[in-house]
Amino acid sequence: MGIVTNKTDKYQACIDSCAKCSRACYECFEACLNEPDLKERKNCVSTLVECAQMCQMSVGMMSMSGQFSKQHCQVCAEICDKCAQECAMFKDDHCQKCADICRQCADECRKMASM
Repeated sequence: MGIVTNKTDKYQACIDSCAKCSRACYECFEACLNEPDLKERKNCVSTLVECAQMCQMSVGMMSMSGQFSKQHCQVCAEICDKCAQECAMFKDDHCQKCADICRQCADECRKMASM
């Protein structure tokens, strides 16, 4: 629900999902840095940061009803899909949970982009 207006309430599910995804990616990033196979996670770690940043920007775009919010969320969905794919390659709990959250966010972003 909007903080000072209800103008962006129609985006609320996507805003919430993007905020959750960004947090999950940062948490997974930090956890991956402490894994013994960090070298093998190079692409995953890089994608986690891109995904987290994109999700944060999506929250901002939707919160201000930006004119490119739909296009932005479509790209966000693509990045979330890629992040989910990268995380899914690693069997530890934090990567598996992050992959699930990224998939959910990608779905919400696609729904928002098709509004």
